[in-house]
Amino acid sequence: MNRSEGLVRRNVVKDSSTEGGLKENQDVDDKKNDKNYDDGDSKETRLTLMEEVLLLGLKDKEGYTSFWNDCISSGLRGCILIELGLRGRVEVEKAGMRRKGLLSRKVIVKSERLAKNLVEKGVLTTEKQNFLLFDMTTHPLTDNVVKCRLVKKRSLALLMLAHSADVLENAFGPLSDEDYELATRRVRALLDLDFEAEALRPDACEIMWAVFAAFTK
Repeated sequence: MNRSEGLVRRNVVKDSSTEGGLKENQDVDDKKNDKNYDDGDSKETRLTLMEEVLLLGLKDKEGYTSFWNDCISSGLRGCILIELGLRGRVEVEKAGMRRKGLLSRKVIVKSERLAKNLVEKGVLTTEKQNFLLFDMTTHPLTDNVVKCRLVKKRSLALLMLAHSADVLENAFGPLSDEDYELATRRVRALLDLDFEAEALRPDACEIMWAVFAAFTK
């Protein structure tokens, strides 16, 4: 799939009413940034990447994806791999001395004790909680920065997978022309990244970048 496929350039027409609409959007954003503002999203169901990409591709009223979309199946398979990668369940083998590229390295299933490793890395701590009839070991979060990075990775994965599944245009549909233009520019900038170089960054999820590389080669 060509990296720029699925992105459509809109013809933007300036409108005097745009300024008022932008101000309203800014007011909404200000409310959401206010820690005391609660719009109910905090209690919404947590979706997997595969569910999120499928939801983006569904037509709101009809309830099905486009008949002409032949990319969504492979896109959903990519969602599974990245979801497992972000959860630390799978990884790509090390590049080694020969510096193998992302697409020539095997996927490895990890069987290590994940919570224990996160405790050793200082991300979690270990506590004993009493639940009346039994005690249970819990692992509260101690380093919120790491979790914030994970959220950013998840957002990036959702954006790239939605593009690979050819459902971005449907998701961007409700945007204003100005926001649409900004969103498509950012997507193009992401598609132009050197995935091999990004995979070498500290704390990078290599399998995520490998999936991106496979979809855009």
